Amino acid sequence: MTAPWYRVVGNEDAIFARAARLTMPVLLKGPTGCGKTRFVRHMAATLERPLITVACQEDLSAADLTGRYLLKGGDTVWQDGPVTRAVREGAILYLDEVVEARSDVLTLLHPLTDERRMLTVERRSEEIIAASGFQVVISYNPGYQAAARALKESTRQRFAAISFDYPGPDIEAEIVAHEAGCSSSVADQLVALGRATRTLRNHGLREGASTRLLVYAGRMVVDGSDLTEACMATLVHSLTDDPELVRALSDLISTKIG
Repeated sequence: MTAPWYRVVGNEDAIFARAARLTMPVLLKGPTGCGKTRFVRHMAATLERPLITVACQEDLSAADLTGRYLLKGGDTVWQDGPVTRAVREGAILYLDEVVEARSDVLTLLHPLTDERRMLTVERRSEEIIAASGFQVVISYNPGYQAAARALKESTRQRFAAISFDYPGPDIEAEIVAHEAGCSSSVADQLVALGRATRTLRNHGLREGASTRLLVYAGRMVVDGSDLTEACMATLVHSLTDDPELVRALSDLISTKIG
């Protein structure tokens, strides 16, 4: 498997590789669209490890993750869920935005993130010891979550943590140019705009532009959009529906681009 391109910013790759050797659970924390999921995919491929990813949301239950009985051809058969498959296969199990899931999902992870390394499948009265190489990786955005959805200390302290943030302007521009295929001058302009939107978080904007959105804007420019049009579609209307914030962001783009 070819590892997806990822621009290492610090020592995050070395920390993850060491944790993987120790089968230590890892928590990735950082803002939306800063590269957490790309990093996990990159490291799984680099370490030649199978990866099973779960996008967490509020309706996701522990039962969804362990598996369910299905009717097939008149027979009732058991189908493993993603957590059960990862445990049996010794895969990296990645739960993205884990605090969006129900509390029973986190409870399910507890015996998998300590010395027991065990999964209980209640519907089958089965206890499964994790295969060699199994590792739990979770991610969340600490700046975005409401207090009611914060990660509990009892869960946090089961993980080694790697903190992510948007990279410095030079590195972020390198990432945008590489991923979007745009020129370095366009990438520089987009990064300057993106960083400017992040300063508006203290003025009503819930999230500033992510690196992912900057890449989208760059791709639109490469495909023929002018820079203003691309920025309006990605750095304005994707970020807010509030008319005042739309005007503020539009003015920002007009000022920066001219």
